[in-house]
Amino acid sequence: MTLVPDPWWPTLVLAIVLAGDAAMSIRPPKFIRDCLDGVEFPRDWWWLLVVIKLLAAGGLVVGIWVPGVAFAANVGVVAYFICATVAHVRARFLGREFWLNCLGMLLLASLALAVSL
Repeated sequence: MTLVPDPWWPTLVLAIVLAGDAAMSIRPPKFIRDCLDGVEFPRDWWWLLVVIKLLAAGGLVVGIWVPGVAFAANVGVVAYFICATVAHVRARFLGREFWLNCLGMLLLASLALAVSL
C-alpha cells in the first residue's frame, strides 16, 4: 500500500464536492439551514463546519501527491459524516436532508476511500 490515491480522480471529486459544500455553507441555503437546525447544531458554530470542510478538501488535494495525507483526510471525512449521521438519528431528523445530504456524502466519501486507497 503506497497511501497515494490510485486512481486519483475519486479523491479529487470528493475534494471538489466538499469545497462546494463549504462554499455553500458560508451563506447556507435553506436545505443546509434546515439540516443544521434539525439536528440542533448551534448557529454560533456553523463557521467551524466551513473550516473543517475546507481543510478536508485541501488535505484530499495535497494527498494526491503526498503519501498518507489523502488517506487521513478521507478517513476524517468519513468520520465527520458518521458523526453527522449519528446526530441526525439522535435528533430524529430523518427527512430528505438526512438521506440526500448526510448519507449521500457519507456514501461518496466511503466510495472514494474504498476505490482510491
